[in-house]
Amino acid sequence: MAPFSETRPNPMIPVAGRYVIDHTLAMLKNAGVSHVYMVIGHNKEKIREHLTNNPPPGMSMNFVDQGKPNGIGGAILKAKDKFAPGDHFLLVYADTITTSNIFSVTNQTYGLHNEPTAAICLTKSSEKYGNVYLGPDAKITRIIEKPSIREGLANYVLAGVFVLPATFFDYLQAAKGDMETALKALIKKQSLRASIWEDDWLDMAYPWDALTANRAIMDTWKDARIHQSVALQGASLKGPVYVSEGVEIRPGAVLEGPAYIGPNCFIGHNALVRPYTCIGANSVIGHGTELKNCILFSGVKVGGLCFIGDSVIGENVDIGAGVMTINQRMETRDIRVKIGKAAISAGLEKLGAFVGDGAVIGASNTIASGVVVEAGKVINHNCSVK
Repeated sequence: MAPFSETRPNPMIPVAGRYVIDHTLAMLKNAGVSHVYMVIGHNKEKIREHLTNNPPPGMSMNFVDQGKPNGIGGAILKAKDKFAPGDHFLLVYADTITTSNIFSVTNQTYGLHNEPTAAICLTKSSEKYGNVYLGPDAKITRIIEKPSIREGLANYVLAGVFVLPATFFDYLQAAKGDMETALKALIKKQSLRASIWEDDWLDMAYPWDALTANRAIMDTWKDARIHQSVALQGASLKGPVYVSEGVEIRPGAVLEGPAYIGPNCFIGHNALVRPYTCIGANSVIGHGTELKNCILFSGVKVGGLCFIGDSVIGENVDIGAGVMTINQRMETRDIRVKIGKAAISAGLEKLGAFVGDGAVIGASNTIASGVVVEAGKVINHNCSVK
């Protein structure tokens, strides 16, 4: 998720006006969960501060420090002493997104059969996940973590939601924290039933996945929601647009939904906010600027006469006037994004830029498709970024 994972844990990426973790906790609450232990590690203070200052209503939140990173299994083992023999617990990976409640469905499957349960789903990229093989009774018979093509790919993958017995900690400890080995031991010595999830499911693996998640959630919106403090004189609004409290919108601005504008934002004269745009709190959008299918974190400043399309812009980024993000290649080939030393194909026809927290982009810049700007980087005026 670079450049955003440099400064935050993945669940603290905003989509459709809320952080991923807030979407997850709201669904858990609706599924009847009232007590949560959250294992935190990378950039942990960011998520601890957010949830301490904005506790989910009706839920008891407890934080468990992961300490030195040791994989998913190592993180889970940190919570071993929180459960008594005979207990079952819901295990959730915090950086996956669904548009409806996968936790309720998984709990229902567990309730019907009273057996350890794993949510499974279909995905276009099964080679990236734990592949699941089923018996005729919908019990999982085999799991291969990220199989090679030579091993053969299954249709279903693990969706990151489980109901597990407290004895699973013993399997995990015996496996030295290896999740695949522990699950295989659970299958052999007890059982693991599949709860088949047929709705949208997304694992937040790459920065452009935030745009996919944002679009999926906004597609569920039906009506516009305008806070009573907002005046729309001289502005045009169409479709399901969410406008929060304290937003100032100047005459001539056009807002096309689905779109979200966070608290205390400023939208300048003749600005155009196109569908699937999410603008974080306390952001400023200059006159005549066009935003399209993009996510702006909080505190972003965009100067006048800019175009920001198919892009994700980090917290407190400052973008000068006349900046253009190019979101399409002239030649017909995949848009590739450099993540670390690897160039990853995004598989998208249009893709803009990914700008990390606190970056400053001077005026009159042109930013090529698929560019990643590191957190805190300063780009001089009038300097095209390839």
